[in-house]
Amino acid sequence: MEDLNQLRTQIDDIDNKIVQLFQDRMKCADEIGEYKAHHGLPVLDRARERQHLADIANAVPSNMRTYTEVLFQLLMETSRQHESERQPNPEGVANLSAIDAALTSTPQVFPRDAYVACQGVEGAFSQFAAERIFKHPNISYFESFEAVFRAVETDFSRYGILPIENSTAGSVNKVYDLMMQHDFHIVRTTRVKIDHNLLAKPGTRLEDIHEVYSHEQAITQCANFLEAHGITAHVCENTAMAAQLVAQSDRTDVGALSSRACAALYGLDVLQRDVQDRDDNFTRFACISKDLEIYPGANRTSLMIIVNHEPGALYQVLAKFYALDINIIKLESRPIPGRDFEFMFYFDIDCPVAAPEFRTLISSIGDSCEEYRYLGSYTEVV
Repeated sequence: MEDLNQLRTQIDDIDNKIVQLFQDRMKCADEIGEYKAHHGLPVLDRARERQHLADIANAVPSNMRTYTEVLFQLLMETSRQHESERQPNPEGVANLSAIDAALTSTPQVFPRDAYVACQGVEGAFSQFAAERIFKHPNISYFESFEAVFRAVETDFSRYGILPIENSTAGSVNKVYDLMMQHDFHIVRTTRVKIDHNLLAKPGTRLEDIHEVYSHEQAITQCANFLEAHGITAHVCENTAMAAQLVAQSDRTDVGALSSRACAALYGLDVLQRDVQDRDDNFTRFACISKDLEIYPGANRTSLMIIVNHEPGALYQVLAKFYALDINIIKLESRPIPGRDFEFMFYFDIDCPVAAPEFRTLISSIGDSCEEYRYLGSYTEVV
């Protein structure tokens, strides 16, 4: 058997040949891209690519087919990215134009004062998020998440604050479902530390509480406490609304899972503090606007993508991010109403809006999916 150094020398020689062949392949891809651009042909030819992959897979032993397919899929994606620079996707061109216009027209400093729509009532965690994003928000409260979207769409409020995910309970599915139905852009995000407390009318004891009210995610986050005390939970729209409901109730055997701020707001006692299952409990909120606004330093971007309903469709999208070395921070899927077993995928990516790979992604992502929406580029307030 040859020694390790000899084997490594062979590997190096093979790699050098691969590098030269890769350059030859990309040069050929350049010429193909030029031909397609000249003749108005699409960058992606799915039938040709599918057949070529099948031929390559059949040319290697069965135990090497999967590895070979992955390698050549990445090679093909890299070639498409290169071709797309000559012939950008029309939707991508439109989005890049909108992004460039927003970069030019957006003020250099994020506003300190603004009219903001929040779901819930005074004391809601959305209020805390609004006060973290803006120095002096003028807040209007609405009963539902959908009403917040509508307030922004109709120019009632310039901005809206919506919870999108929690570190322990996961994504807020209602908000993601509404994202598919409304036009909006994300201009900033923030994370708020969530501490749930058992609130009740003055004079009530912990052993008196048989039922509690709160938002469904708060109930999930306090499941161990509720089970340990045999308390039945009822869902309402918001933790602050739960505190308000208990304060207005004639019953003395009900409580609310809410913030300590709500105890002072609604004249309730804190029977037990910090009843959430975990201390590292954060909710991420998005600040949305009707118009596209991109403030200096934007380094995160959100996209909604619908892929073709066929094997490997999502992989083709993921391969594009991999080829461009763009990190995916969040990937969420939601079923599309009226389309059986088809899904919308929500992506948060970590990439400065000024980076060249960002522009390449926006100009070419439409080639790898059925449709997509650019939701905005922003920074996260910590």
